[in-house]
Amino acid sequence: MKTTLSIRIGVLHAMSGPMAASEKPLMDALQLAIEEANAAGGVGGRKIQAVMVDCGPDPAYCAQQAEHLITQEQVQALFGCWTSSCRKAVKTVVEKHHHMLFYALRYEGMELSPNILYGGAVPNQLIMPAVHWALVNLGSPGERSQRDIHGGRGKRIYLTGSDSGFSRVVSILIKDLLAAHGATVVGERYISAGLPDMDDVAADIGGQRPDMVLNTISGTDNAVFFRALQKRGITSDRIPVLSFSVTEVGLSAEEMPPMAGHYAARNYFQSIPGPENEAFVKRFRDRFGQNAVVDGPTEASYINLQMWVQAALEADSGDVAQVQRTILRQSLPAPEGLVSVDPATRHVWKIARVGKARDDGQFDIVWDSSRPLEPGPFPSYRSREEWDQLLKSSEVPMSATSP
Repeated sequence: MKTTLSIRIGVLHAMSGPMAASEKPLMDALQLAIEEANAAGGVGGRKIQAVMVDCGPDPAYCAQQAEHLITQEQVQALFGCWTSSCRKAVKTVVEKHHHMLFYALRYEGMELSPNILYGGAVPNQLIMPAVHWALVNLGSPGERSQRDIHGGRGKRIYLTGSDSGFSRVVSILIKDLLAAHGATVVGERYISAGLPDMDDVAADIGGQRPDMVLNTISGTDNAVFFRALQKRGITSDRIPVLSFSVTEVGLSAEEMPPMAGHYAARNYFQSIPGPENEAFVKRFRDRFGQNAVVDGPTEASYINLQMWVQAALEADSGDVAQVQRTILRQSLPAPEGLVSVDPATRHVWKIARVGKARDDGQFDIVWDSSRPLEPGPFPSYRSREEWDQLLKSSEVPMSATSP
């Protein structure tokens, strides 16, 4: 006879401090997925119970909490972390204990771990195809050549981002792509978090007059950036901005920044049409309020828990060692579309999308990849050793990454 004791999982997210507003929807999504799984019978008749800890911006503290959850709380999986620095600190813990972390954020790649399931996208599944799209569809036509099928030749690009590992790594990848298509980088600025204004950055963009801006500024700092552009009269019809760290939750957390008409690249938008996503948004709002906003990290957090439940059901056990044997076979119809675990990289296949911002903080989807893209944490045009050496020689600061 099977025991009725619960299966415990650990959740590592900020419940206080500046990141709490961004991370709360991810905890809500985990809670919703747990409640749905328990209503369906749990795992082998055992209910799932979440043990939540307040994992703030200190990576060392997050690692300590992960150690506590594994050794003292006896959890069978960990869900959470926001920044790359947090994930890397917890990575050491889960590898030491042969445990599992489910990570929901899209990030800069350049990592593989046998003890992490990466539920967010890496650059080749989002940033690189979105840049391809932008070179064809944004800015002036440029100087076409027969060889330049992507339309990027002659285009002038401005890069701006936060002074973080995510922006620095992504800028290397973007510049490689721009060089391959004959586009020119006319300006590049990395900005410290929490600046009260970005007037100098906006002035530089106005002076350079690029065909477009590719933006990796983190989170709510985007509100400051777009207000600075508005103050300078830089509108989407003059200089369109394609952002990689803007989400619906981030926009709703601020007084609505003047972003309408500009673009964002994500794997998931709340506005994705279709019954799977519409039903998910309705369930989320029925549980957490009709004004609740859903974004990409929230949806990926929900899918991560569903993936774990599916693997545990297949193993007929929530035991971490048993789930490790089944997790790599998982695939499910998600709100964003079909999501499958890639067994070679432990990342998931994902559809890339570009949305055009509306006045209400939502996005009209103007492009998608039409099919899930294979994850490539280490882009194949360099070897892993070459990537490691390049990042080391570039002294990339592996600090906070944005949603």
